Amino acid sequence: MSQDNIFQEIDEELRSDRMRALWRRFGPYVIGAAVAVVALVAVNEGWSWYHANNAAQSSDELYAAFDLIDGGDLPAAQSQLDTLIADGSGSYPVLAQFRKAGVMAREGATADAVAAYDELANTQSNPRLRELALVLGATLMVDAGSLADVDSRAGSIAAEGGPLRNAAREALGLAQYKAGDFAAAQTSFEAVVNDPLTQSNTRNRMGYYLAQLLSQGAIAEAPAADAEAAASAIDEIVSDEAPAAETPAADAPAATTEAEPVAE
Repeated sequence: MSQDNIFQEIDEELRSDRMRALWRRFGPYVIGAAVAVVALVAVNEGWSWYHANNAAQSSDELYAAFDLIDGGDLPAAQSQLDTLIADGSGSYPVLAQFRKAGVMAREGATADAVAAYDELANTQSNPRLRELALVLGATLMVDAGSLADVDSRAGSIAAEGGPLRNAAREALGLAQYKAGDFAAAQTSFEAVVNDPLTQSNTRNRMGYYLAQLLSQGAIAEAPAADAEAAASAIDEIVSDEAPAAETPAADAPAATTEAEPVAE
């Protein structure tokens, strides 16, 4: 039994010697790797904190610019937005560019605003932001440009399935109306009306546009069956915007007679 103990102690000593030798050989690498991991985590946390802090500051600067706009101090708002565009963090410089273009349009600098939206459309990697810039530019070009100017920006976005399709169709329809292409305008407005995802206030606007076209005689009057359906649709438009107490369900026939002057 004593010999077994001696051999066991010798084995343990040998194993201990081997472990010390391995540690002397590889220990510095293990320690170095651990230090590198700690340093990497520290740098990452510091970088995240830095960006979060800058993003919070940029958010405050953007809201300060919004307050200046609401207060009517547009020159000061533009200066604030320029600073944010140059030095902001995260996505706030892009938001500031969109807002600055809106301020330009509000000041009457339509050409500069359209140029700013076009630049955003050409430089943004996010397809939705590009589409938004194109639609906003197209909307300004309804009054400031031609049908071709609007179509070159909003035409592709008006295709079925796009999230901004109805905004693009409305801009196209208005430009087509302005250009005297009433049949195309009717098609654009009706595409918005027939879209099941169209919001009620947008559908109401399309109803007014179509009623205006009909009152001008710019579009053909629908057959009798369709005319009745169109009248009902206009009734719904009027009823949606009237207070509930003034348009009870029982008075639906009366609403029809009130809706007729809208189309005249």
